[in-house]
Parts: sequence; C-alpha cells; structure tokens
Amino acid sequence: MGVLLRFAGRRMARFLAQPRPHQTRPSTSDPALLARTLQRGDVLLVEGNSRFATAIKYLTQSTWSHAALYIGEEPLAEGGPPRPMLIDADVEQGVRRIGLSEFAHQHTRICRPQGLPPEAVDRLVDYMRARIGHSYDLKNVFDLARYLIRQPPVPAHMRRRLIALGSGEPTKAICSTLLAQAFESIRYPILPEIETVLGHVGGREQRQEILHIRNYSLYTPRDFDVSPFFDIVKPRLHAGFDYRALQWSEEGA
Repeated sequence: MGVLLRFAGRRMARFLAQPRPHQTRPSTSDPALLARTLQRGDVLLVEGNSRFATAIKYLTQSTWSHAALYIGEEPLAEGGPPRPMLIDADVEQGVRRIGLSEFAHQHTRICRPQGLPPEAVDRLVDYMRARIGHSYDLKNVFDLARYLIRQPPVPAHMRRRLIALGSGEPTKAICSTLLAQAFESIRYPILPEIETVLGHVGGREQRQEILHIRNYSLYTPRDFDVSPFFDIVKPRLHAGFDYRALQWSEEGA
C-alpha cells in the first residue's frame, strides 16, 4: 500500500506542478535587477502559476504560493560560472538547489531579515543545504489536491490549519515549513505569538513582550510578507527611482 501511495503521490505531484493555461504574466522586476538586489539570507516569495500554486493561494488568501532562500552566487555545476542560487522545496524534486533564473518570469517579492551577522546567515544557509535531497511531503500534496477538485467555502480561521497538514516526517518538507525551521534554528522570529507581561521595576509598571515560537508547520509563504521582522525590498526602488525620468507613451493622451 505504501508503494502505491508513493507512486500515486508522485503522479499527482507531476500533474499539480504543471502551469495552468493562460496564467503567464510579466515578471515583477527585471531578472538582472532582481539578481543585483538579492542578498544572501533573503527569502524570495514567488506567486507561481501551477495548479498546486492555485491551491496554496486559495487557502492562504495570498498572492504568494512559494518561498525560497537566496544563498548567493555559486556554480550550478562543478567548474561552471557562479550564478545567483536558491534553495527551496519543490513539489516534484524535493529540496533542491536551483538558479534564480527558475523564477525569472514570475511575480516575486524579496523579504529581508534584519540584523543578521554573517555567521548567522551561514548557519541559516547550512541548515537548508543539509536538507538538499529530502523529498517533498506528499501527504501535503493529497491534502491540497482536493481544493483543486472543488474549492469549498473554508472559514478563514481554519485555512492555516488545513495547509499545515502533513506527514511530520523529518525527511519530508514543504517550502514554507522548511524555511520556518531554518529561521527557528538561528532563533530569528517570523510571526511568533507575543505575550505581554506586566511587571514592576523600581515602583514603575513595565510591559515586557515574551515571544513564543509557533509550530513550524503553521507557516505559509505570506507570513514572510506580513512579518514585522522582515523588510520588503523592491528592486526598482532599491536601485534608485525617480518618477520624473520615466518616459510615457503619448498614445491616448
């Protein structure tokens, strides 16, 4: 039975990974500009145009269906030229190291953690690199596939729990949970639960925030977008933008 489920899961993953017809859109920014803007340790969010991406975006009510960690410029193959590289968890290939060009023609967003020293970024990248080759959580594939057959009206408070379903096996992952585990390993917050504690010091009342780590399986790509601990970096603005230098078409003026 286990062999049959794995076979069915792989077939379904291959089907869900196919782009949906008429879903091609222009990229958010020029690929070369995107590459120049990215810094090692950045999270790159991707809109995605596959059947699988449709289910993710429906459940999260978000533009973003995928997340990857930028690890800097490295050769794609031994002896090759260095190029911008990422590590992500792909529904077909599992955890992999890929070139930025994979997402060159899609809507993207850069989410940048703040204040990480180089050694913390190294640990973050090493965590992701050590998991290359792990398979995608195929139970998650089955859980999400039903929302492509029919999209029932799921209450907003239940959607995060539905997308968190998975096998829980340490050698299986989905993109956002893998990244959540990586940032958890260096104690960097994404969207922790915040408890406010009142105390008294020197006769004065003080408020202190205690951060509680949420279970990594509850994280989705949009959490990096809305997190107060990640800066949103837009390549066109980052490179220096002057609206007065724009050239507009005179058609329809």
